[in-house]
Amino acid sequence: MDKAQIPTNYIKHTSKNPLQKFLINNFYSTLVSLAKPLSPKTVLDAGCGEGFTLNKLMLNQIGQSIEGVEYTKEAIAFGKKLFPKANIKHGSIYDLPYKDNSFDLVVCTEVLEHLEDPKKAMSEIARVSKKYVVLSVPNEPFFMLSNFFRGKNLSRLGNEPGHINHWTIISFQNFLEEALKIRTSRFPFPWILILAEKH
Repeated sequence: MDKAQIPTNYIKHTSKNPLQKFLINNFYSTLVSLAKPLSPKTVLDAGCGEGFTLNKLMLNQIGQSIEGVEYTKEAIAFGKKLFPKANIKHGSIYDLPYKDNSFDLVVCTEVLEHLEDPKKAMSEIARVSKKYVVLSVPNEPFFMLSNFFRGKNLSRLGNEPGHINHWTIISFQNFLEEALKIRTSRFPFPWILILAEKH
């Protein structure tokens, strides 16, 4: 496959860089530590991309029934090759193809910063959750600074192409509190990871 066709998310997750590997492993161990004690039976990964988070949830036996929804058909095709056991459906985070209160837990990691209308996506995530939601976004300005000092995206001062929303810890918590009640906030560098529940 031409390198230009390889999803950036795949490159990020398969990096051989020891620091990158450490940061991603730390992120996932934090995510698992938040999600596993909830003992959800049904789990949705909203905006699951190629299925890396979905696969981590499956490996850690979080959920008896677990599926992902993704808008980009290229990511779905890539995910089906990488993780053939993962159940990834095509759909939009703005109009999730599920009834109200369909899942004990909805996970949405590294998606909201890419969206034109994150508030609309949040209302959909809350709608299809019975109770719990786990969300992550880059922790700014630390995410951009960590990119910049690694020599990444220098012309953009460390900002990832495609990141159109930028949250600090306080601004992200304020954003979420319109739709959800925050239970726990964790900060695996350089991300914000929050466990919340419906009001």
